[in-house]
Amino acid sequence: QVHVVESGGGLVQAGGSLRLTCTASGLAFSSAAMGWFRQAPGKEREFVAAINWSGSTTYYTDSVKGRFTIVRDNAKNTLYLQMNSLKPEDTAVYYCAGDRFPRRYSPAQVEGEYDYWGQGTQVTVSS
Repeated sequence: QVHVVESGGGLVQAGGSLRLTCTASGLAFSSAAMGWFRQAPGKEREFVAAINWSGSTTYYTDSVKGRFTIVRDNAKNTLYLQMNSLKPEDTAVYYCAGDRFPRRYSPAQVEGEYDYWGQGTQVTVSS
């Protein structure tokens, strides 16, 4: 059985930093593409960042480029999202997702290609 669990969310002031952690088990983590998505109140869930199985390829949505970094540690079955220079617009529930049978090099940027999801962790950025 696959278990995907996010942690590290919280309340921070604008300009601050936060690191989200995703721990996955039962997923064949080292061969899966992984991604982060977020959902703000009243909005659809949107893509944030993705990383391929080896960590050699990463993608980011334009609004977080230069501020967020996605990293994976396959030895620990763990995924991270380092978030710097946070803005109120980043406030959302953040979800970790795994793609068990990914593309060879390019991690997916669409929700429908991911098979397993965590429960989400709340990130709130105050003005």
